[in-house]
Amino acid sequence: MKKLFFIAVIFLSCGVKFAGAQVSIRLNIGSQPEWGPVGYDYAGYYYLPDIDTYYSVADHQYIYYQNNGWVRTAYLPPRYQNYDVYHGYKVVINDRDPWLRNNVYRTRYAVYKGRGGQQIIRDSKDEKYRKHWEKQMEKEDKKRYKEQQKEIKREDKEWKKGHNG
Repeated sequence: MKKLFFIAVIFLSCGVKFAGAQVSIRLNIGSQPEWGPVGYDYAGYYYLPDIDTYYSVADHQYIYYQNNGWVRTAYLPPRYQNYDVYHGYKVVINDRDPWLRNNVYRTRYAVYKGRGGQQIIRDSKDEKYRKHWEKQMEKEDKKRYKEQQKEIKREDKEWKKGHNG
């Protein structure tokens, strides 16, 4: 009976330990830019091997090396003004401050320089990216609405000009 009691105590203490375990799921699909690669529920940073630059998804900032230090800005610097983030390859990195180990990432992902063909969020019809393509549709709808309003005003102006003359 003592053995059974002892086994029950061990089992229950293990059960309590397992019950205390937490599962953490991080999602940031809605905050990833529309030019980000599909297939990631969470992305901390994108590494852009073509220009040796990082992008912080949470902060919406590019991180690149300039004047002996790492700079964070909302836009790419002028030297990269012709770089197309929609067609350049992006590597998802979920390490903290990856630029501090830039030599590792530059070496590891050098094979992706010049590579394209990566599907991006904007072009995906996956349901989990609905927010992105609905936002794109809203932009297009607003643009069409503004164009229609301009056309109506132009037609009104012409009509008034023809009937007042």
